[in-house]
Amino acid sequence: MTSITRRGFLQAGSMLSAAAILPIAAAPAFAQINVLRVGLIPSEDSRAMLEASKQLLAAIEKNLGMKVQGFVATDYNGVIEAMRAGHVEVAYLGPFSYVLGTTVAAIEAFCTAETAKAGRTYYHSQIITLKESGIQTLADLRGRTFAFVDPSSTSGHLFPKAGLIREGIDPDRFFGRVLFTGSHDANALAVANKRVDAATIADRIFDAAVAKKLIDPEKVHVVWRSGPIPESPTVWRRNLPDELKQRIRKAFLDIRDITWADQGKLNRFVETNDAAYDVIRETAKVLNLDLSKMK
Repeated sequence: MTSITRRGFLQAGSMLSAAAILPIAAAPAFAQINVLRVGLIPSEDSRAMLEASKQLLAAIEKNLGMKVQGFVATDYNGVIEAMRAGHVEVAYLGPFSYVLGTTVAAIEAFCTAETAKAGRTYYHSQIITLKESGIQTLADLRGRTFAFVDPSSTSGHLFPKAGLIREGIDPDRFFGRVLFTGSHDANALAVANKRVDAATIADRIFDAAVAKKLIDPEKVHVVWRSGPIPESPTVWRRNLPDELKQRIRKAFLDIRDITWADQGKLNRFVETNDAAYDVIRETAKVLNLDLSKMK
């Protein structure tokens, strides 16, 4: 779900979605938890996200032996707020949104999805251009038109911006014009249609764009590629009982071969932990971002 907009923590005052599927009630005492509420971010709209998550929610419910319900919020901030208030036990977050979330809520990453196509639990950010542009290196981008995805997109803005800074490039001054298109697919189209000279895109979303015939890979040159970025984590509230956490962990790790939202076909879930996302924290330092103040 890297292509989902991640404005939640970079915009103030985001509220819980009015379209949330579950009614908000006081957080139950642990002994009374008999429904596991899973926080989700809509890739299209709340109903579409629930429909696309049916297999996942059903698999968790079967493996856990407990009723499972989806909670849909408009953005990552809404899900974090729901977890902080005790209205959601488990949630799916973006890598950067998770790290931001740990500064405002007692949450912890415990597993991540392995997609069937990639067969891995990480991905890369890329900067792409058309071969005919003559752009071969980052230096060739000086004065050119450039597109990021969204200000809070991990692979569409934060990682490539940090990569540019590490190369001694100030993105605010280096390019002729910079725009944010709002999605990775839009970036692929912007390059393909020559609206921009270069753009950022996650490698696996580039592959999906190729499959959708949005862009011809034979015409594309990859100017820059990041190191591995950990896939989006599934997280729980730290204050859940240990026994329930172990049951939840096993329920996810026992899932095999399901289709879930824009992740597509999943092989399985694998264990992860908070330390796996230190690379996000290191990137924030390069960008001089004070995570504790980004609320």
